[in-house]
Amino acid sequence: MSDTRQEQRVLKASIAATVGVAAIGFVGGLLARSQAILFDGVYSLVDVALTLVALSVLRLVAREDSPRFQYGYWHLEPMVEALGGAILSLACIYALANAVIGFSDGGHEVRYGAALAWALLLTVVDLAMAAWIGRHAKRLESGLLALDARAWLLTGLMSLAVVLAFLIALALREGAYAHWTPYIDPLVLCLISLAVLPLPLRGAWKAMREVLQVAPDDLDRRVQEVMAAFVAEHGFVGFTSHVAKMGRMRFVEIHVLTRPDYNPGSIGHADALRDGIAEQLGAREAQFWLTIDFTSDPAWT
Repeated sequence: MSDTRQEQRVLKASIAATVGVAAIGFVGGLLARSQAILFDGVYSLVDVALTLVALSVLRLVAREDSPRFQYGYWHLEPMVEALGGAILSLACIYALANAVIGFSDGGHEVRYGAALAWALLLTVVDLAMAAWIGRHAKRLESGLLALDARAWLLTGLMSLAVVLAFLIALALREGAYAHWTPYIDPLVLCLISLAVLPLPLRGAWKAMREVLQVAPDDLDRRVQEVMAAFVAEHGFVGFTSHVAKMGRMRFVEIHVLTRPDYNPGSIGHADALRDGIAEQLGAREAQFWLTIDFTSDPAWT
């Protein structure tokens, strides 16, 4: 069983902060008449839903396996990460479409003084939460917290871009280029959407590799190195291995091919051989599922 209580506490704090940010974005966007700030609120609201799902998954992961899910609930973690990346990507595409519509409609006037104050507040909160959750994600090695930290970082960068753009708008408002200021808000929305879109797409692709059980290169390489040395040292015929990663759980299955006349000795000797492999692979952790068998029949490898 995995203890996820610390992750759950962090996610609960994130949910509370996200609700606050969403409220700030909605109210600020409406008062300042800014689509860019309003999008920040919508993005945060989507993130609340994703964080609630992530919290539910953590509670499942902390439970023992069940008769139906005998390997546990680890597979749900990358599924949530993939879903979250896909939804955030769609949110960016929707914002991009709104920006294009804004350009075609001739832009709109924004109360840039009030908008700048709201955007500054959002930037401070978003980047502070991204740093705080990011530290916890690294310490706890949590993919779900890493996803949440990325979401906070994305919204923080969006808010920072809005701040810079609104500063430019305030500088242009009284000059010869004042007629361009109605286009600044949709322009900011367009640039933010294009800049942010690759990040959730990349996160979704990484998570989908785990959902599809694509073998992680670093784990596969480590198993190959350890087993090649093991086979050579003990004089076995060969081996085959299969590796997969689901969330923080790593699955390794190894079949060692022996000669038909090989005498395995006692069960204790076989266990000692397995212990040696497990030690070299670092498979003593709770998030490591290791299976090793010995056979002289190639059909079993």
